[in-house]
Amino acid sequence: MKFAFFDTKPYDKPHFERYGKENGVTFKFFETKLNEDTVKLAHGFDGVCVFVNDTVNAAVIDKLHEMGIKILALRCAGFNNVDMKHAFGKIHVVRVPAYSPYAVAEHAMALLLASTRKIHKAFNRSKEFNFSLAGLTGFDLYGKTVGVIGTGKIGRIFVNICLGFGMKVLAYDKFPSKELESTAGVKYVELDELLAGSDIISLHCPLTEETQHLIGKEAIEKCKKGVVLINTSRGALVDSEALLAGIKSRQIGAACLDVYEEESDWFFEDNSANIMEDDTLARLISMPNVIVTSHQAFLTEEALENIAETTVNNIISLSKTGQCPNELCYRGGTAVDCKDGKCFA
Repeated sequence: MKFAFFDTKPYDKPHFERYGKENGVTFKFFETKLNEDTVKLAHGFDGVCVFVNDTVNAAVIDKLHEMGIKILALRCAGFNNVDMKHAFGKIHVVRVPAYSPYAVAEHAMALLLASTRKIHKAFNRSKEFNFSLAGLTGFDLYGKTVGVIGTGKIGRIFVNICLGFGMKVLAYDKFPSKELESTAGVKYVELDELLAGSDIISLHCPLTEETQHLIGKEAIEKCKKGVVLINTSRGALVDSEALLAGIKSRQIGAACLDVYEEESDWFFEDNSANIMEDDTLARLISMPNVIVTSHQAFLTEEALENIAETTVNNIISLSKTGQCPNELCYRGGTAVDCKDGKCFA
């Protein structure tokens, strides 16, 4: 089987080449992202493999369908870049629901520690042999209250990390985890109570119509003054303009961002020689109490191997049986994981 692999980065190739070769799947690697202008590159392939910033809208899906492509393999968990309603009945959409939840949860904590202990500032100073401690005062995480929005696999791991630091946890999820409900130090609450009672808030929920701009002007106003916000999930969970205003008003004490709602124009590429035309992103990065990493929370060797292995297994499962446990289908007005092997009309 031949697959067109879009938005290729150097770290993608080794694992996909190995697992592909072992399972009879050949990948043609394209550095360009998939969109309406580049979809023609998929001509002659059996399927396409895409990442978070590829565009799989109705027009792209129609072109893929016209070319006889049956499989769209997402090498990520999120699928908000895919028009699932339009894809249903035209093309199989499979994903990697979990690659290394530990990688993302640990990165969230790394960002929090770097922010609260001013490690990024200290690092820059020491490179210039400035060993002054002025302005580097942080605060203990022990005894603080962290609000965790979304308690799926990543959220639960982050909760356990926080408990290890001696933190108290307020959790919010429409579908609470029975495991966490019975865990000492964890309390499920409504969103408003979480916002008002948390010293730190970390987002671990998917991006849907309901959760878009979950953290906006109104939510920020309900937060404790000086709250630390962490987002390693999806950029559009946070209204960037409202976030910027919250930082300027000192309502938000610090922000740790691995994602940004307009990241597709900038992240994963070297833009160091370019003028930053996104004024909001430029202003966020310029803030001394903001840390921005470029959607790298997933980027560990373990995660990359899991992504490649699961993606190839998804392809093989569909090609051999017509079914895959990691297939997405569109039912009841939303995309859901396939449970009965009847995702394709």
